[in-house]
Amino acid sequence: MARTLEWKVRMFLSEEDGTTKARVDLETGSTTLTGHGTARCNPQDPDVPEIGDELAASRAMSDLARKLMRVADRDLESVGAGPASAVPAPYGWPEPGR
Repeated sequence: MARTLEWKVRMFLSEEDGTTKARVDLETGSTTLTGHGTARCNPQDPDVPEIGDELAASRAMSDLARKLMRVADRDLESVGAGPASAVPAPYGWPEPGR
């Protein structure tokens, strides 16, 4: 079964007094998830707004990724495909013999 989906991602950044905040929204068509991230400029460091943007945005995307993984885990469990133990398995390539 072939299928194609488009999920929309929007990133919002704001900066005030050396603090950059990011919000990223993921719209899947059936749900919307939001991630947040913050970056603060050390007063002793040079003020480079692009670095604050990158840090805050990456933290927001990381937060969003964790939330999306929790949704996927709940969905897997609801169809009986959750982890066999209470300890969550690492994500990625399975280890040999598993």
